[in-house]
Amino acid sequence: MADKLHFALVSPERELFNGEVDHVVVPGSEGEFGVSPNHAPVMSVIKPGALKVINEGTERRIFVNGGFADVTPEGLSVLAEEAIDLADVDLAQLEQQLKNAQDDLRDANTDDRRAAAQRALSRVEGIKAALAR
Repeated sequence: MADKLHFALVSPERELFNGEVDHVVVPGSEGEFGVSPNHAPVMSVIKPGALKVINEGTERRIFVNGGFADVTPEGLSVLAEEAIDLADVDLAQLEQQLKNAQDDLRDANTDDRRAAAQRALSRVEGIKAALAR
């Protein structure tokens, strides 16, 4: 059996993944980076995007938003502020969320509301962009 990478992905809501994989591509703040078995230790802040888990020829894509990735001799741990399995995203619901966020931004009448609406819009646009790739 070829070497495997131990990978764990945890968000505040739940543990999304914990197991052995061939490779993981992480959307790091300095750009995407791949992690394979025996990777050198590294820590990175995560930027919003699709985290790709590759195992035995299949790819699972998970939208991550915020958090950090830690590569150690034991494997890769990702602690994400938010993580959504892209296979579970309802496209019609996402389009409605996008429209609602755009409306909220347009209707915002204070700096705080504009900032909150912009964060919500950026999040939904990030999920949509992750789906498109």
